[in-house]
Amino acid sequence: MFKDTKAFSGFSVDDIPAAKRFYGDTLGLDVSEEHGMLTLHLAGDRDTLVYPKEDHTPATFTLLNFPVDDIDAAVDALAARGVSFERYEGADAKGVHRGIGGPPIAWFRDPAGNFLSVLAE
Repeated sequence: MFKDTKAFSGFSVDDIPAAKRFYGDTLGLDVSEEHGMLTLHLAGDRDTLVYPKEDHTPATFTLLNFPVDDIDAAVDALAARGVSFERYEGADAKGVHRGIGGPPIAWFRDPAGNFLSVLAE
């Protein structure tokens, strides 16, 4: 029934202007705004809807993963733009987890508290 639909995902935030600055300016994504909602235009035609929700509760799981060629360079660039990385046990000084049964990965949050990550391709 839905095999040929162009499904998309979305998530909530509590402040659309802050989200627009973060996703557009800090992360450098193409972002559009319509009807009080944002669309993140991700590579590969993977648009994602960001909608306002007054009683927003941050997700406790990773909403978006950004694969990168050089995780250290990506973490350094994001940190230079004011992004703070989560510091979990086992992470290095930058917040990158290495050798955990998957690719090196570092988690950070958007202004609404939602989890995002950068991970080595």
